Amino acid sequence: MRLFSGIVPQLSEEIAKALLDNRDIEAEDKSEVVRDVQSVFDNYLTLERQATEKAKDMLQARSLPQTEFQRVRKLAAEQKGIKVGEDMMDHLLDQLIEILMHSNNVDEVYAEDHGLRRTMRPALKKFLDLDAEIENEVRGKLKHVQEGSRTWEVEYQRIMGDIQRRRGLNR
Repeated sequence: MRLFSGIVPQLSEEIAKALLDNRDIEAEDKSEVVRDVQSVFDNYLTLERQATEKAKDMLQARSLPQTEFQRVRKLAAEQKGIKVGEDMMDHLLDQLIEILMHSNNVDEVYAEDHGLRRTMRPALKKFLDLDAEIENEVRGKLKHVQEGSRTWEVEYQRIMGDIQRRRGLNR
């Protein structure tokens, strides 16, 4: 699961719309709620980038193999106070609920936490699952190349970048 910066505005809009349409929250100005939701995602992306950079630096400084990257990145993310990987969705939902409860732009929250989660989860899942969809598309284009080879690595990155740019998902 991955959150792309290019989808944050659309994702924020969908979540705010779902919450208001479902009458889980009440707000005078939907655009302000969208901005609150977007601030959660923007903050997450900033902290995730910092954690990723820190993990890269730690790998290099300690001469660790690239296979340790995900483990080190997870530790760096925890130090930043965020979750990555499978725990990311629950972390983001917690942060979204927190902002809704404390926002001056939300007049009233009618739903309980589990109700808010139930409303927000489908939109969040749809956008976070884009990563798997793109992965499958890239692998489909690389069927003729042996996975793990240097050529595969280079082509994988190139095709992944092309697809992300084409879909406006730049990180």
